[in-house]
Amino acid sequence: MVALLNRKEWGGTGFTVRVIQGVTILIACHLSLSTCLAQDQPEYRLELGAGAGLMSYQGDFSGSLLKSVQPMGGAVAKYKLNPRMSWAGVLNYGQLKGSSSNAETWYPELSNNPISFSTNLVDFNVCFEYNFWPFGTGREYFGAKPLTPFIAIGGGLAFAKSDNTSAVAFQMPVGVGVKYKLAQRLNLTAELLMHISGSDKLDGIADPYGIKSTGMFKNTDCFSTLQVSVTYDLWARCKTCMNDED
Repeated sequence: MVALLNRKEWGGTGFTVRVIQGVTILIACHLSLSTCLAQDQPEYRLELGAGAGLMSYQGDFSGSLLKSVQPMGGAVAKYKLNPRMSWAGVLNYGQLKGSSSNAETWYPELSNNPISFSTNLVDFNVCFEYNFWPFGTGREYFGAKPLTPFIAIGGGLAFAKSDNTSAVAFQMPVGVGVKYKLAQRLNLTAELLMHISGSDKLDGIADPYGIKSTGMFKNTDCFSTLQVSVTYDLWARCKTCMNDED
């Protein structure tokens, strides 16, 4: 009993150091175990899926995102470089509609003869997406979040065809979105993109004022898309490989 109460045995500096060492080892073991458990699911490189949403026209006859909104849909494929960055390829089909009678700008040649248009549009683009936070369930990549906003920018082509004309234009989509993990391999994405095109013929009418413009994106037609897509993860990364290229 005397030995148990001896301050030299239990109250000394040596005992305190041993306690600190023991606690440190326990914490390190706990963190290592938590990390291992958090990474018990594989990372996937590829996403495939489909999306649907709304498409609207912005050009000579309308500058509003909410006028002449039309349905659209298509296919989505993404290649994930890492939990923060990915390449997204989209192929969508929709329509652009509008009328000169609703234009805020007065066009002399169309004032007495208003026209309307309906253009079938195929939108193909590839965007670079950057997530604000690492995206995932948290069990395949330590620190990943199931919900993250992102920004996107890219390039592509727009194929427009109406009854009278057709046009092929380079386009540059720019926008923002949100990603959410529905399940381990199921993803939900909502994004709003503004597609700046290099053509003034997406509405079938070029230069209503009859004044030619110079510059790649000067006085050209644009369109916007609001799309919700669901994708499924494929192509698991090799968990035993240290090289990301494997």
